[in-house]
Amino acid sequence: MKLYDFELSGNCYKVRLLLNILGLTYDRIVVDFYPGREHKSDAFLDLNPLGQIPVLEDNGLVLRDAQAILAYLSAKYDPTGLWFPQSDPAMMGQVMMWLAFASEISASSGSARLGDGYFYPVDLEKAQADAHRLFRILDEHLWFSENEHAGWIGSGSHPTIADLACFPYVILSEEGGISRLPYPAIRRWTDRVKLIPGFSLMAGVFHAAPIGASS
Repeated sequence: MKLYDFELSGNCYKVRLLLNILGLTYDRIVVDFYPGREHKSDAFLDLNPLGQIPVLEDNGLVLRDAQAILAYLSAKYDPTGLWFPQSDPAMMGQVMMWLAFASEISASSGSARLGDGYFYPVDLEKAQADAHRLFRILDEHLWFSENEHAGWIGSGSHPTIADLACFPYVILSEEGGISRLPYPAIRRWTDRVKLIPGFSLMAGVFHAAPIGASS
C-alpha cells in the first residue's frame, strides 16, 4: 500500500490517522505540495488528474479524495465494522452526511489555512466566515451528542470515519486565523479524538489537555 502524502496536509493527515488506528503498514511517498507544487506536475497528474493529495494505491487500485479513501480503508480493513458501520443503514447515512460536511470544512477552514500560512490566493475573510458558520453547526451537534449519545459525530458509542474526516481542519483552524474558543463542545470533542488508541500527531497538533484543564 502506498500513500502519496504531504506532512502538513490536513487531508493527508486524516488518512494517516486511520491507517495508524487500524495498524496498517504502508509506504509514504512524499509529494512536495509547498513550495514545490509537485502535485501539479505531469507525473503526478498521470496519477491523479485533479492534481490533489492524498492518493492511495492498494493492490493496483488508485483512489483519490481523502473521504473516499477513509471509506475504502475502513470498509476493507476494519474487522469490527465500527469505523464505517455499513450494517446499520441509518448510521452509514449519518457518516456519509458528515463526510460531505468534512469536505465543506476543508473548503473553508482548510482554505483559510492555505491563504494565511501558505500564501495561496483565497478570499480569507470569506473562508474564515464560512468556517465559523460550520463550526457553530458542529458545536451544537456535538453538544447534543454529548447529552444524548457518546459525544461523537455519529449517534453510536464508537467514533467513526466522520470524526477523523472532520478533525484535521478543525484542530488546525488557528493556523487559518479561526479561533476555537467560542466552541466548547468542539474543544471537548477534539480531546476525545486525541485519546483514541492509535492516534498520531502531526506538526501543529498536540496531545490532549490533562483532565481538568481547559482544552
